[in-house]
Amino acid sequence: MIDFIKSLFKRVDYAQLVNEGAIIVDVRTKGEYQQGAVKGSINIPLNNLNNSLSRLNKNKTIITCCASGMRSASAKRILKSQGYDEVYNGGSWASLQYKIN
Repeated sequence: MIDFIKSLFKRVDYAQLVNEGAIIVDVRTKGEYQQGAVKGSINIPLNNLNNSLSRLNKNKTIITCCASGMRSASAKRILKSQGYDEVYNGGSWASLQYKIN
C-alpha cells in the first residue's frame, strides 16, 4: 500500500525518457500543432489516434501532450487500452517542452 501511495506522487523525469528514446505524440489538431510544438514530436490528432496506431511502436515509451493535458490524458487511456505499456501524459506541450530542456 505504501508503494502505491508513493507511486502517485512519483515525479517523472521527462528529459530522461526523451534521452532514452521516448516518442512524443502531440494530439492537438494539425492547425494547433503548426502554431508551435515540441521539437521532434509527431502530430497525431486525438480523433485520428485509433486509426494511426500502426505509426507507434508498442515497445517504445510514449509521452502524450496537447494544449492543456486533457486530450493527452485521453490519448494515454486509449494507448494503454491498446496494449502500450509505457505511456505518460506530459500535459501541455509548452510545459513539456520546458521539462525536457
